[in-house]
Amino acid sequence: MTLFSIPWLELTLLLPIIGATFIGRLREPYRARQWACGLSGMALICAQLAWFVTVTPTDAPIVEPRPGSLSQFFGVEVFELDDLSAPLFPLTALIYFVTLLVTLRTKMRRFSFAAALCSLSITLATIACRNHWGIIGLLAGGMVLPYVELRARRQPVRGFVLHMGLCIGLLVLGQFFADREGHRVHSLWAMAPLLGGVLIRSGIVPVHTWLTDLFERASFGTALLFVTPLLGTYAAVRLVVPHAPDWALRSLGLVSLVTAVYASGMALVQVEARRFFCFLFLSHASLVLVGLETLSAIGLTGALCLWISVGLGLTGFGLTLRALESRYGPIRFDDFQGLYDHMPSLAVYYVLTGLACVGFPGTLGFISTELLVDGAVETYPLTGVAVVIAGALNGIAILRTYFILFTGTRHRSSIPLGSRERERYAVLLMAMLILLGGLFPQPGVASRHRVALQLLEERVRTAGDKPHGEKPHGVARAERETLVP
Repeated sequence: MTLFSIPWLELTLLLPIIGATFIGRLREPYRARQWACGLSGMALICAQLAWFVTVTPTDAPIVEPRPGSLSQFFGVEVFELDDLSAPLFPLTALIYFVTLLVTLRTKMRRFSFAAALCSLSITLATIACRNHWGIIGLLAGGMVLPYVELRARRQPVRGFVLHMGLCIGLLVLGQFFADREGHRVHSLWAMAPLLGGVLIRSGIVPVHTWLTDLFERASFGTALLFVTPLLGTYAAVRLVVPHAPDWALRSLGLVSLVTAVYASGMALVQVEARRFFCFLFLSHASLVLVGLETLSAIGLTGALCLWISVGLGLTGFGLTLRALESRYGPIRFDDFQGLYDHMPSLAVYYVLTGLACVGFPGTLGFISTELLVDGAVETYPLTGVAVVIAGALNGIAILRTYFILFTGTRHRSSIPLGSRERERYAVLLMAMLILLGGLFPQPGVASRHRVALQLLEERVRTAGDKPHGEKPHGVARAERETLVP
């Protein structure tokens, strides 16, 4: 048995489910967190090995999955990593691991570790799934766990249920028509529902109210785990981009651009920490969708790099806010807090992870934002200007909240508020990945560039089936960039 013959993908998907059945019977939250951290750490290691096996060329014979194995249902390949999903697989496992690791005692009784492990398995399965119906089904399954928590906390669920139900209904309707049309550029009947479902799941304006409600009513950890893997963006790449006509991509780019600027402006004026983070996340997630619309090699590469940067940066930033909330209670930005003397390390992590999100030089977000702006300006100059404006507003919002939280006065407390060892390790790990990605960006950029070229080539093949020889938006440039040596 060799490293390449072990089913790392299947192990990664099964470990959290098996662990959840055991942890659900534990009555002590402290023991539940210990087991959850251990199992999610093992899943992270397996996910990293699955990524390594996927991207490493080997001369060993490839063993086909056995019929009936976890990777196949009814003889159809469902779970399989490719160049797009391979780095997202361990990234998602890392997000869950660090979130579970830094959950303090004050949050344990309101945060279900068994449900988090189930969510981990479903999210990883979604990332590893290439079958369109499988993606839709797993997206629906992932929506159950936040609903269960909202009901357990006796919070209103009508808005969440209506939005998520409409999202899945539109995806099912659109995919039904897409299957009937085959592998060609889809018509209005297929693309409009698919596009609507993706926009709802991504929280694009004006269908973003469910996102703010989720952050206000659910636990911070659950809301963070539900949004940071960017499953709405993954659905857009798999279901929409390869077969989208001109109007669909232009609509996606326009509404995403409006959302990015609107959300950055809203983040600048928020007085509640959770709403501030929600709009900050929404702005950055929308910028990733803006990059998908450019359909140039540079723009797509920037969007895919920004996807990873947003996952790392905003997870670290959100965990820092969550740690502050665990000590201080609900955080507001209407008065200076002066917390720096009590928690200097958290203040440093707050600035580092926040500036990494907006593309500060030396961080992973810098090269991602630079590529995205270059690709956007090449396609539509005004789009590049709007992207820069959104990034500037986000940077101002982050610095504004930093000064309010950590400066301006002296906070007096009779209990220690310093960071715990687990928190330092978790946020330091995220910061190290952000800085290493910024100082040595070439491997990651090269990997995302290959995926961008593959997406463009897939659109070129799709355009060959379009009637009357008409080519969809961006394909002519794609042919020059990918098919001409």
